[in-house]
Order: sequence, then C-alpha cells, then structure tokens
Amino acid sequence: MYTLNEIEDVLCKEIKDCAYRVHKELGPGLPEKIYEACFCHELKKKDIPFKMQVKLPFNYDGLVFDEGLQMDVLVDNIIICELKAIDNVNPIWQAQILSHLKLANLHVGFIINFNSALIKDGMRRYCIQKY
Repeated sequence: MYTLNEIEDVLCKEIKDCAYRVHKELGPGLPEKIYEACFCHELKKKDIPFKMQVKLPFNYDGLVFDEGLQMDVLVDNIIICELKAIDNVNPIWQAQILSHLKLANLHVGFIINFNSALIKDGMRRYCIQKY
C-alpha cells in the first residue's frame, strides 16, 4: 500500500476542495469541458500549478509513442485528474487511470465524475507504487 507524502496529501485535499466547489456551484448535467475549465480555474485561484490535456508518451518495443494517450489535468506534475461528466460509471476508467499512473511514473490519480448527485460519490482516488 502506498502512503502519500506531505505534498501529495495537501494537493489531494485541495483537489477535492476544488471539485466540491465546482459541483456545488454548477451541479451535475453539464459537458465535461465546462467542468474541466471551472476545476482548473479553482486550482488557479489557489495558485496550484496544473496542465490541461497533457499528452502521455509511452515506450513500446524500443520506440517512443506520443499519440493517443492524454491526461485531462496534471496537477503540480504529480497528480493526474481524469474528469468525467457521464451517467454510468465505466470500469475501464479505473484501468485507464492506473495505466496512466504507471506510464507517467506517478503515484496518485483521481477520477472525478461531476455527473453525480453528490460529488463525494463521483470522486475516487487511486494510489500505486512507482515503477
């Protein structure tokens, strides 16, 4: 089991707070891009660095590929946030976030589904050991 370091712990709390603020203001039912813009605005208000729509290169058979994989929001270069706005939870999301963490050599990621009646039910944190 992975134990968060102090920076990751603080950032996780801030990420949850940003998601709660956005969901409280907007509620469910809007397109994902709107939630992404507002979520990043909340991060910016807290002076938390982030990047949106970050390509995730990967190695295969000695080659580097940078097509096809993308992270929704990379917070402070250490936490991946995959944002969703969809009714049905898809188990592939878990596989996706875990794969992204492995490929990026990071420990912590979130799936945040803003289309939940309560944001706490739509938010899940994933932690893995670095490879």
